[in-house]
Amino acid sequence: MRHTYVVTYDICDPRRLRKVYKLMLGWGDHIQLSVFQCELNARELVQLRSELAEILRPTEDQVLFVDIGLSEGRASSAITSLGRPYSDPERLAVVV
Repeated sequence: MRHTYVVTYDICDPRRLRKVYKLMLGWGDHIQLSVFQCELNARELVQLRSELAEILRPTEDQVLFVDIGLSEGRASSAITSLGRPYSDPERLAVVV
């Protein structure tokens, strides 16, 4: 079962920040500075956390995972905005 997570991070070192950003691009949609929306199952969540742990310095950096529910359920309406309206990232299939 896939859940939607808001993943946000605060990384102190610019080199580690770039590594985390590049890693996150492969896991979800970049929705704001240091904020990603990811649809993950339990195995993928463990894998992402493990890959992030290899980059982070636990005494300096922080990554937050906010589970906003099942991907097909409440998740699409759980994020609201103030100012510019929020819209779910568009998912397109790319055929190569």
